[in-house]
Amino acid sequence: MEALRTVVVGAGQAGLSAAYWLARRGLAPWSDVVVLDANAGPGGAWRHRWDSLTFDAAHGLHPLPGLPLEAPEPREPASAVVSRYYGAYERELGIPVIRPVRVSSVSHAEAPRRRPLLVRAGDGREWLAETVISAAGTWDRPHWPSYPGQRLFRGRQLHTHDFVSAEEFRGQRVLVVGGGTSALQFLLQLDAAGARTAWSTRRAPDFTAAPFDADWGIDVERRVGERTRAGLPPLSVVAATGLPLTEQYRAGIEAGVLVSRGPLARLTPTGAVLADGTELALDAILWATGFRASLSHLAPLRLREPGGGVMMGDDGVSAVREPRLFLVGYGASASTVGATRAGRAAAVAATRFLAGAGRDARLASVP
Repeated sequence: MEALRTVVVGAGQAGLSAAYWLARRGLAPWSDVVVLDANAGPGGAWRHRWDSLTFDAAHGLHPLPGLPLEAPEPREPASAVVSRYYGAYERELGIPVIRPVRVSSVSHAEAPRRRPLLVRAGDGREWLAETVISAAGTWDRPHWPSYPGQRLFRGRQLHTHDFVSAEEFRGQRVLVVGGGTSALQFLLQLDAAGARTAWSTRRAPDFTAAPFDADWGIDVERRVGERTRAGLPPLSVVAATGLPLTEQYRAGIEAGVLVSRGPLARLTPTGAVLADGTELALDAILWATGFRASLSHLAPLRLREPGGGVMMGDDGVSAVREPRLFLVGYGASASTVGATRAGRAAAVAATRFLAGAGRDARLASVP
């Protein structure tokens, strides 16, 4: 197989941004670049969001470069808005997306005088690439924490990944576990739908009235970047940002809905026991415990550091152990604010490598 210049894995916000900037920097769609997407249609992770998450309630809907995001009906589901917008983006800008393609591995492929990367799909299809931009995101890696008695609980357990509608829980006793903004949103939805809720967090909720402005964003990226440059796993979103103390959340606190009952100790067949000994009778548990970066397809490249993370370069997108690989949606670029910017940074880094700036790194990485 003749190697493509770049293969982009994932057609979400970061992947589409990377493809746009690769084209702007001279790489031709299809002959130089393809984007491999696991979904059946456009929209990235947004296409899987629950219908009750409407456009006006969704956080992080940002326009992509080259095509504005027109304001739709505020009560339209965000999944429909983003799927329509990303679909139009792919068509109008000629983004070379192939789907559905679930990438199973990225590994080294032996070739004369060079070692391009071999991108293999679960169905056996393969692509050779001089560089790879991995923008696989986090949606397919929901984090399920482990607690004593978890398998004994006879009620329903689900992760936010699988949430469909708050109406399913009307009249039920629901424990929401997790300290991020998604937990707040689900608690308010469930309460409004008539569920009886309780909230469990490992630590006291970190509400902050600090403005979420440009200076705040720079500080968050700096702190997250310090960890990934050291090869440590990224912080969770809430650990890096805190919880915004909006008027809606203030009202929820005053109503007693957004008040944590403390850490969870264990589950029982009929409920849960909190760290302070309080027993809760429950019908369901919603694990709002976040997601992890989707990196399993990169395992053959042996990127993990002793600290458990992937060591990133100063640009925030270059993988130190593999100079042909660029990660977006990992570390500081995992936020929706940073994803578009990271896509551009990855495109710039990849094209510089292809132009020869990475020659020394390429030679150094050959055994």
